Amino acid sequence: MKDGRAANGESPTANRENATRREAHSSELRFITYLSPGIPEKYFEAVADHIGRELGVKISLRAETGLSGPPKGSDDPFSRGGADIGFMCAPPFLWLRERDEPPVELVGAAPVFRDDRANGEPVYFSEVVVDALRGIENVSDVRTWAYNDPCSLSGFYSLLQKVGDTSGMVCSGSHPESIKKILAGEVDAASVDSNALRMAFIKKPSLRNRLRVIEWWGPHPIQPVAVRSNLPDEIKKSILAALLSIGSDTAPPEFGLEGFAPVGYEHYAAEKLTPSPLE
Repeated sequence: MKDGRAANGESPTANRENATRREAHSSELRFITYLSPGIPEKYFEAVADHIGRELGVKISLRAETGLSGPPKGSDDPFSRGGADIGFMCAPPFLWLRERDEPPVELVGAAPVFRDDRANGEPVYFSEVVVDALRGIENVSDVRTWAYNDPCSLSGFYSLLQKVGDTSGMVCSGSHPESIKKILAGEVDAASVDSNALRMAFIKKPSLRNRLRVIEWWGPHPIQPVAVRSNLPDEIKKSILAALLSIGSDTAPPEFGLEGFAPVGYEHYAAEKLTPSPLE
């Protein structure tokens, strides 16, 4: 190499620009969701398929079912270039954004689900669920709790804010598993994502007779859609446009998706996370 030119005769700047153009026309977008099985994987497949069609690219989707996002300070697939778009809970997104070089950005659009309490806004709620046969009427009667995982806003941080400590809490691994622990008599209650609970009722209608919501907390900012920070701006803008073009007919009707609405960082930055003793 001479005079700062690469072996192919192009300058380093030209090489970088060409690499960016090649990535902007990449043939595949890699999606990852941390929100299943509470929100069924088929919902994320529908959203990813829509984006793939709008951008004219192939898509792949994988689900990480153990946590609602990368734990604070841990490895993540965005930093190492293993994922382009992610569905995760707000706490892991905020932790990733706190880094000196944040590996993710906010896409700028978030889902709106059918819920009269939401008033058409991209928000959701924590439903305090108990076994309807046990006669628990108030949160003050609850002694033991299940939470889905320590990265969850609806299942853990909202609960921690209300209860104050983790001494009576058991980690279940997911919202559906929290429900199972209630019905098995292993815990008194759980704080469950409102959309996950609605979908659980649709999947198994008999649960409506066994579970009772004694209180709800929120609204919370709906789980953000994150994009890898070093994706070309052209792709980021196309993803945003594709999400905002989504309507109620994009996903199967049982998911209750009404569409996607614009959101900014302030939508999530306002969420105050109670310091967790598990960190």
